[in-house]
Amino acid sequence: MRVTGRLLFVSMIAFASLGAMSQQQHSDQSASANEIRIGNVMPYSGPLSEFGAIGQAEAAYFDMVNARGGINGRKIRFITRDDNSDPGNALELTRNLVEKDDVHLMFGSFGTPGNLAARWYLNEKKVPQLFVASGDEELSQAKAFPWTMGWQPSYRAEGRIYANYIQAYYPGKKIVVLWQNDQFGRMLYKGIQEGLGELNRLVLVDIAFDINDEHLDGHVSILRRAGADIFVFLGVPSTASKVIKLAASMKWRPVVIVNDASASIANAMAPAGLENSAGVISAAFLKDPSDPAWKDDPAMKDWFAFMDKYHHVESTNNSAALYGYAAAEALTQVLKQCGDDLSRENIMRQAASLKAYQSSVALPNIRMNTSPASYLPIRQMRLVQFDGRSWQPFGEVIETAFTEGAAR
Repeated sequence: MRVTGRLLFVSMIAFASLGAMSQQQHSDQSASANEIRIGNVMPYSGPLSEFGAIGQAEAAYFDMVNARGGINGRKIRFITRDDNSDPGNALELTRNLVEKDDVHLMFGSFGTPGNLAARWYLNEKKVPQLFVASGDEELSQAKAFPWTMGWQPSYRAEGRIYANYIQAYYPGKKIVVLWQNDQFGRMLYKGIQEGLGELNRLVLVDIAFDINDEHLDGHVSILRRAGADIFVFLGVPSTASKVIKLAASMKWRPVVIVNDASASIANAMAPAGLENSAGVISAAFLKDPSDPAWKDDPAMKDWFAFMDKYHHVESTNNSAALYGYAAAEALTQVLKQCGDDLSRENIMRQAASLKAYQSSVALPNIRMNTSPASYLPIRQMRLVQFDGRSWQPFGEVIETAFTEGAAR
């Protein structure tokens, strides 16, 4: 998930979808034939607030859908709550959305710990927990949790892609890793370790950091002194930009690999310095709105028009917002497939029946496929390299690095 600078929730309240962003909103009405209620939990404040742009874009997308007449004659009521970047709040917020706001489904809630906390409750209540904003494979276990479905490529699979890339392009080269000390960073690094196998001996040093770590310069200095050829960063873009800039200031120029969530030109490469970022490797499944390569792309023109009309923010180069736009677009497809049957059972049935569906803002040939036994919709990525101006894809669409976690 490529992300941008931190956007404060309060600054967007005037543009909330149908007034649904109000933290005190409550409805005693049952789900009506004229409305589809969708619940969501996001970190609009706190250290993870840069990801709140996902929920803000989703709210704006549903505003657009409503302005165009809704879905099968029904308007969307998108009710989103702020967990203050504390996943410990997720279960209570989710419970209130289900029991007080009568949502048909939960959609796109952010983060692994919060979604895992709510998973048991939602599956017990048989409430769809769709397209969660996390790449943890535990949230795509069709057999064990049939009401919970992921969306993006798995973190472990992404990590394997980087391991396979290193082995193919830099065999025998020494590696250092700086990874975010949470479930997100841990699963990415686990994928790299699994992909390297016995070649983990090539990892000279790995350092875990907290998201508010004030010692990045010390970490980068330690990694530099290790004498490695390859530097892997696994974290959020605001940290990636600092780390790339620090490495350049120390005149350290290893091969740099950053995870997809950090591979935003506007929010990582440019702040780090375009010259400093030239050569960075990543893997992607969505277009980068700040990449000039897409300036004439019809879908991205639609994106910028959407941002201008429905999502009034300072920057339209917001990759977290693009992620939310793409996820909301996919959910809209599912709800359209439901026709007049908006029972929770049919919502899950249609979510598990996507065939070669492609988001308008996905990279070419990246498609969504689901089945009752396969709950990880996006399993494909492309390797890309930043040339100082744009992301240049190389190689084919990658599928073979992915595990079949959903079949457990």
